[in-house]
Amino acid sequence: MKFGVADYGMNVWHGGLYSVEDRLESLRNIGFNGIERVEAVSASDALNRATLYHKMGMDFATCRGPNVECGIQWTCGLGKEYVWLTPGPSGRDADMDAYLRRSREFTRVCGRFGIKAALHNHMDQRIETQPELERFMTECPDAYLLLDTGHLNAGGGNVLEIVEKYASRIVAIHLKDVLLEEGRDENGRAKKWKFCELGSGNSGLDNGAVMKALVAKGFDGWVMIEHDNHVREPLEDLKTSLDYLRKAGIMK
Repeated sequence: MKFGVADYGMNVWHGGLYSVEDRLESLRNIGFNGIERVEAVSASDALNRATLYHKMGMDFATCRGPNVECGIQWTCGLGKEYVWLTPGPSGRDADMDAYLRRSREFTRVCGRFGIKAALHNHMDQRIETQPELERFMTECPDAYLLLDTGHLNAGGGNVLEIVEKYASRIVAIHLKDVLLEEGRDENGRAKKWKFCELGSGNSGLDNGAVMKALVAKGFDGWVMIEHDNHVREPLEDLKTSLDYLRKAGIMK
């Protein structure tokens, strides 16, 4: 396995990404192997950024370009495994049948390039709840899953059940913990919540058990730590999460 950072929360805390080299160096120094996505504006930019990563002894899982087609092509060209599945409008008001139809076409095209289309389940988006996720997995049988443990837990889902059912289709994982601030509604959905470093939540999410179940199923992909909401210096939160994984026996 490789351990990386989905660095959205770092960008929120700092106001943006000002130097990818500086960020890679700081993450390498606390034990990470890379960042999830190379963000590029052109093919040459993607190649130059990939070169920088490898020069620094770091890596990445996928590439995002200025449009979906570029992201697919550059991810393929850089020899990476998956792209985020982004089949058009994905808000809660998006028509489910249209979303699934578009997802199947997106997945088909990715297959022609020899890469995987991975759904990222997410609160307040079309695929939020466990029933919605399971419908997606059934009706888009060639798609893969970028499983986000925090979002699924906050949406009332059972993360271990999803791992047991779909481990062979989990291409990467986002790990985050959930701090419930106002409990859950009648459907189990968090009323108000924050995402936080591993081991600091109160939602009943056991990310250590999730990872052990994945490893038992043969998972050997990218493990991305993601803290959407930092309340202190991000490197402190990220190191706390790495220490959690070490104590759980997931990483050395």
